Amino acid sequence: MAPEQHSGGEELGRFLRARRTQTSPQAAGLTPGPGIRRTPGLRREELATLAGVSIDYYTRLERGKETRPSPAVVDALGRALQLDDAEHQHLRDLAVRAARYAPKPAPAPSRTVRPHLKLLLETVRPNPAYILSRSMDILAHNPGGLALYAGIADWPVKQRNLFLHPAAHEVFPDWENQIRGCVARLRALAGTDPDAPDLTTLVGELLLKSPDFAGLWERYEVTGRKHTAKTFQHPHVGKITLVFQGMALEGTPGHRMGVYTAEPGTPDHDAMLLLDMTATPTEPRPSASEHKC
Repeated sequence: MAPEQHSGGEELGRFLRARRTQTSPQAAGLTPGPGIRRTPGLRREELATLAGVSIDYYTRLERGKETRPSPAVVDALGRALQLDDAEHQHLRDLAVRAARYAPKPAPAPSRTVRPHLKLLLETVRPNPAYILSRSMDILAHNPGGLALYAGIADWPVKQRNLFLHPAAHEVFPDWENQIRGCVARLRALAGTDPDAPDLTTLVGELLLKSPDFAGLWERYEVTGRKHTAKTFQHPHVGKITLVFQGMALEGTPGHRMGVYTAEPGTPDHDAMLLLDMTATPTEPRPSASEHKC
């Protein structure tokens, strides 16, 4: 699917519209009038009044025609929409991008994982661990890190993506909660870099293949519930619940490392050990000369 080019204000307007239609008048401190409301959430004129701007100005913002709202206007809109801290910051980021928009998208970030990071994955064994690109491609992993997502190892290396995992519904008993958080994170990334080829390709494929994804994408949530514990239904070790920790990797183009842990002496820890012992080994460990940066 060819990437869609965005004007500077379109993504800002898209976010405002999504949040407006999901903000009830009661939440915004308004008393709805009698009769049936045809518009879900707030009307444009209601939000404009709450934010202290004209309806014409707000309409231009939402349609992507106005691309330079002042910080005061942005903050007033954030307060009127009852945004949390992360959503409010996302709105500010979109406003900055709209004002500085450059139509030429940057190239896709590198997928190369440096040797010392691959060594780090090995040192945390038997804990399952992997390194992801910002578009959720698995770039490197230790044996348990790949085996935990049963079935994904059957896919070609360059197609191993946690969003596109073919057996995700079977692997995650609480799939709906898992995907909601993932979509929110991707929405936030794509909102501030909507023409990035790696993100537009993934989003286009997901919109075509997944009705669940398409519905969540339209909601434009940029914060999701952060579940530290994740439960997997694994065909070899059974049901296993592990605590997840994700972390950004400095000096990389948006790569993140994910590590799963379990309390020693618990059935989950025993299952994790079994998974590590029976998983297919990864590539050979880097030699001493490869450890140098």
